[in-house]
Amino acid sequence: MTAPSPLFDFDDAGGVLAADVDGVLRSAALGGAQIRAVAAAVEEGLLDRLTGMHPRSVVFVGTDARARSAAELVVALFGDQAGVPLVSAPATPPWVGALDVVVVAGNDAGDPQLARAVDVGLRRSAEVVVDAPDEGPVRAVAAGRAMSLPPRVQVQTRYVLARHVAVFCAVLGVMQSAVRISGAPGLAEMADSVDEEAARNHPANEVFHNPAKALAVRMQSRRVVLAGDSAATVVLARHAAESLLQAAGIVAGAAALSDVLVARDRLLAAGNAGGESYDPFFHDEELDGPAPIAPARVFVYSTDPDRAAAQRRTAALPDVEVVSMTGEFESGAIPTVLEQVAVLTVRTEMAAAYLGLAGGR
Repeated sequence: MTAPSPLFDFDDAGGVLAADVDGVLRSAALGGAQIRAVAAAVEEGLLDRLTGMHPRSVVFVGTDARARSAAELVVALFGDQAGVPLVSAPATPPWVGALDVVVVAGNDAGDPQLARAVDVGLRRSAEVVVDAPDEGPVRAVAAGRAMSLPPRVQVQTRYVLARHVAVFCAVLGVMQSAVRISGAPGLAEMADSVDEEAARNHPANEVFHNPAKALAVRMQSRRVVLAGDSAATVVLARHAAESLLQAAGIVAGAAALSDVLVARDRLLAAGNAGGESYDPFFHDEELDGPAPIAPARVFVYSTDPDRAAAQRRTAALPDVEVVSMTGEFESGAIPTVLEQVAVLTVRTEMAAAYLGLAGGR
């Protein structure tokens, strides 16, 4: 990571790539590859035991931050329309049994909580799918008894949300006759959308044509608040806050849009306390007093096809921007909500990576 500098040139592709000594941009751009790897595993028959099954419930167990976010996201997207209950849980519930499907996800094969979640599901005779590295205690517990979909594309742990979402969607897809979810995209279509977004965000593309760079520039040197206008986008906002913290050291608040609107007056007061003429180079706290606080900028994630309606819901906020895909499809095709969330996820993760390379300013 480079030293913090407001002079970092996002359009200097050579400089960006030279600063990326850890390959964070490449990891952030591999969401589509992760989704395709899950699709390949399904085509190989690794989930065939679930075909035609009519479960009592499908339980998504996330044992770390990314897996929990994926579970919450899938339940938020499909829970109200699925033909069976979809449950997100941090551990395998004690009530599961032979009629249930338990999908256990995590990224540390040595995590005792992950191995315990797999073991509990198997001991209770549930059908268990393991979305975790096939090694260590997890491998010992699951061997020969659980369906295993280990990662096939190696990326840094903070960029594995796409894989977990793909596994959860693959499980629901195999049991489509029972789950009966309408409008869910195939994994191949979702991977295409994510790959297209990653290509737009390539370092060689300038800010004007690069959604991730443009988002990073608008977040740079600002206090950031992230909001969602639906259950799914609230999960996305929280994941975005984690990405900014891990990739760039930026502390950002994340909440539902309704909660941010309640805090409007506080945001206005904080914004009015700042000064546009503030220059950190010449500022002397003994002579000039405490440095002003940068005004907060609110980024609202939305999948509403009516962008004008989304903007009206945020109009009361002092400095706000709606982050959505509305109007970005030249073909006129309307993407599913899941596709939009997947694309906005990779956009935000790559924006956080660019901010990290810029020094987290």
